[in-house]
Amino acid sequence: MITHINSQKTLSKQITLEGVGLHTGEKTVLYLNPASENTGIKFIRTDLNPKIEIPALANFVSTTDRGTTLEKEGVFIHTTEHLLAALFAASISNCEIEINGSEVPILDGSSKPFSDAILKAGVEDQNEEQEVFVVQEVIQHTDPKTGSEILILPSDQTCFSVMIDFKTKVLGTQNATLKNLEDFPKEIAPARTFSFLHELEALLEHGLIKGGDLNNAIVYVDQPLENANMDRLKKAFGKDEISVKPNGILDNLKLNYTNEAARHKLLDLIGDLALVGMPIQGKIIASKPGHKINTDFAKEIVMLIKQLRKSNVPVVDVTKPPLMDVNQIMDMLPHRPPFLLVDKIFELSDTHVIGLKNVTMNESFFQGHFPGAPVMPGVLQIESMAQAGGVLVLSTVPDPENYLTFFMKIDNVKFKRPVYPGDTLIFKLELLTPIRRGICNMRGFAFVNDQLVSQGDLMAQISRRKS
Repeated sequence: MITHINSQKTLSKQITLEGVGLHTGEKTVLYLNPASENTGIKFIRTDLNPKIEIPALANFVSTTDRGTTLEKEGVFIHTTEHLLAALFAASISNCEIEINGSEVPILDGSSKPFSDAILKAGVEDQNEEQEVFVVQEVIQHTDPKTGSEILILPSDQTCFSVMIDFKTKVLGTQNATLKNLEDFPKEIAPARTFSFLHELEALLEHGLIKGGDLNNAIVYVDQPLENANMDRLKKAFGKDEISVKPNGILDNLKLNYTNEAARHKLLDLIGDLALVGMPIQGKIIASKPGHKINTDFAKEIVMLIKQLRKSNVPVVDVTKPPLMDVNQIMDMLPHRPPFLLVDKIFELSDTHVIGLKNVTMNESFFQGHFPGAPVMPGVLQIESMAQAGGVLVLSTVPDPENYLTFFMKIDNVKFKRPVYPGDTLIFKLELLTPIRRGICNMRGFAFVNDQLVSQGDLMAQISRRKS
C-alpha cells in the first residue's frame, strides 16, 4: 500500500564534504543542498558541461561490484550507498547532491561523517506529504547463486535484521539489527567497510581501491600473510610497518563493534533500498546481503509500487478501528439513512480520502433493482463515492454540521463490474485541484475485492445551511 505519512523533509542548510573515492582515488567535493518538494534525491555532476543530473533511483543502477554505481547517459556516480543510507535514515525526501567527480568520497569508510553532518545541519519539514510504501504481505527475493535472501514482513515501523556468513574462521557468522531508524547515527553509521586480504590483493591488481588505506577499510586476514605480500601491502598503503592483530585484522584500526562487518552490511542494505525512492514501512530481514541482491530487491519493490499506482487499489485492514465510524461521519455529513451510503473512513488527508460501504440485502433499493437479481445501481455507487468525498471537503471547515454538499458536475464515469449484496465497497478519492471557495474537484475509484467496479471525476460544492 502507498500511503501518506507526515511531511516531506529536506536539509535546513547546505553541507560541504570532501575526500577521495575508495576505488578511483579521485579527490571530490560534495555539496548537499536543500531541495524543494517532490525533487527527490539526485546527484549532479558539476564537473561536466552541461551538468548531468542522475536521480538516486534503482532503475539507474549500472553495476554493483564493490559498491553501488548509478549511471545516466554514460555518466557515473560510484559508491553511493553510504551517503544514501545517511539520507534515508534521516528521512530526507529532497536533496540535490552536487559532486565534481565520479565517486562519492569514502571518508572513514562508514556513514558517520555524512550522518554527523546531517545532524549538524538540521532537517526541516516541507509542505507536501511524504508517500510511504507500507508492506501488507510478505515480499521475498532470493539469489540461488549466492544463497542470499531478503524479505520484508508487515510491521508498524521500519526495522532491519541482517545475518552474514562468509564461511571464514576470522569473521564467522554475525548478526546485526536496527529496531528504529532514529538509532542509525549511533548504532549503524560508524560501521566501516571491510574486505578480506585475498580480495584486497585482487583489487590492487586490477587498479581498484586507489583511495583506500588502513583508516577507512577493515581488512580481515583469512589466510597466512607471506612476507612478499606484506611488502606489497606496505607499498600500497604507504606504511612502514603492517601487522595482523590477534583478532585477525590488519593493524592501525580498532573495531567500533565486535559485529562491525554485519552492521556495515546493514548500512549498505539501507543505502541500496533508499533507491526505491520513498520510505519503506516493514520489517526487513536479510541473509547474506550484497549490493546486487539489495538493488535487485529495490527494483522489485519499485515494480510493485508501479503496479499499485497503476491499479490504484487501496489496501485497507477492515479489522482495525476506522479513522471515522458511522456516527462520526453523521456528525460531519448531512446525509441520514436510508441515504447515508458510507459507513467508515480509514484515511483522510488534505488531498485524499479512503472510505468503505458495506452493501447488504437490507438496502431499500434492492426491492426494485432488480427483483430476484439484486444489483446496486451505478448512480448510487457514484453517490456513495461522492459522500466519501464530502468528508474530504467538509474536513476543511471548522463547523461541517452547518454545511450541505451539492453536486456540480460528473465526468468520465465508467462502470466496470456489478456490485451485489454482501460486497464491500472501498472508495478512494483524490483531489484533481486544490479546494477553493468550497469547491472540490476529485477523481474517485470504487473497488470490490481489489477489483475496480466504478470510477469518475466528481465536482461538488459545500454551501452553508440557511438559518
